[in-house]
Amino acid sequence: MARLLVVDDEKSICSTIELALKSVGHTVEVADSGELALTLMRKQTPDILLTDLRMDGMSGLDLLCKAREYFPSVTVVIMTAYATIDTAVASMRNGAYDYLVKPFTPEQLEHLIERIEEFRKLREENTKLRDQVDALSEPSGIVTHNPRMQKVLDTARKVAVTDSTVLITGESGTGKTLLAKLIHDGSPRQKGPFAVVNCATLSENLLESELFGHVRGAFTGAVKDKIGRLQVADTGTVFLDEIGEISPSLQTKLLRFLQEREFERVGDTRTIRVDVRIIAATNKDLEKEVKEGRFREDLYFRLNVIELHMPSLRQRPEDILSLADQLLLRSFLATGRKPRPLDESAKEAILAYSWPGNIRELKNALERAAILVATDQVKVEDLPDRVLEHTSLLGSSQSPNSVAALTASDVSLEELEKQHIRHVLGTATTLEEAASTLGINLSTLWRKRRRYSLD
Repeated sequence: MARLLVVDDEKSICSTIELALKSVGHTVEVADSGELALTLMRKQTPDILLTDLRMDGMSGLDLLCKAREYFPSVTVVIMTAYATIDTAVASMRNGAYDYLVKPFTPEQLEHLIERIEEFRKLREENTKLRDQVDALSEPSGIVTHNPRMQKVLDTARKVAVTDSTVLITGESGTGKTLLAKLIHDGSPRQKGPFAVVNCATLSENLLESELFGHVRGAFTGAVKDKIGRLQVADTGTVFLDEIGEISPSLQTKLLRFLQEREFERVGDTRTIRVDVRIIAATNKDLEKEVKEGRFREDLYFRLNVIELHMPSLRQRPEDILSLADQLLLRSFLATGRKPRPLDESAKEAILAYSWPGNIRELKNALERAAILVATDQVKVEDLPDRVLEHTSLLGSSQSPNSVAALTASDVSLEELEKQHIRHVLGTATTLEEAASTLGINLSTLWRKRRRYSLD
């Protein structure tokens, strides 16, 4: 049922409409002037404003304009006994949903309200879907409070307006692709294509074809011509991810392209020139690869005109919880579940864990939590076992009941865990108690007992 505000300087009309609407379950307020209507709307905003067109003082059109300005969620209907094309056009142009010609029947009014409620429902659903799409979409920028990351972003923005080749280095999962897209979006090429080629996922022949294209019959399976990513991205940017994985022969061909901005498709003799910017990324130490003969030195210097190093997630502790909140929300929306916040135990565990897989690992962990959570908050138990185990070890190492061997600096982390689990098993009366003390579930404890031969 809807909440309505009826405005007419003829009180008898207000009373008649109020009675008719309340009889079918709607909530109704009335006002005999536009000024009073605005006062009532400031106290409680209605769903629908039903106002007469001609009134003493503030007119219906004036009230419509003020309502649209101050209460944009309100659906406005104009009532008039002087229906003309001009009044209809003026009403609709100023944001009215519809207009009613006096006299009208209760059935006509109720039918209009039903249409409005359906319209409002669809509008709310569209707004919700748009918010979900925005939350699920990759952010166009990188939000950070970390000084090292802020310096990277500052340099990236300065580099973006140039055509310089950029090499982005850093561990896997740190967001190198997102940084490359940020550079493209901030460049004069932003309206051109942004093509991504993952050099680690394709064989040498397929990668060569993916980059440069091929002609029909160039190799077995080449049944038609193919345009390569370099040509597709003309006037735009090509992002070569995991550039350290390409073969020596492809390194030679890529070097020639970087020098001359031209190439031939596989199996073709015609030379093609394109205008693209190259951004490359790697998690390898390319200087070491050059010294050991696995990567061409001249290609390395061609790629490394500007180097941007992405810090690992453990080097950005200020950003971890804000990233976690964002990724968790996206995971809930992707699974269609009601969003839930992280509780304090989960936050502490997330901050304590080292995240060797960086943002990608954090994203996967929170996606898992969004699927498994059964309470009104995401708890530490909803996170992957490796995060729980790390938290358990940290807690045990600070406990006064820990065995002396846990403080030995020359003992491996695996041995520390084994000794601690043996100690807890020796003091607990049940396996359930031991699992609770360790902060892990029974199945994890069973696997670790078998792994360390503690049965």
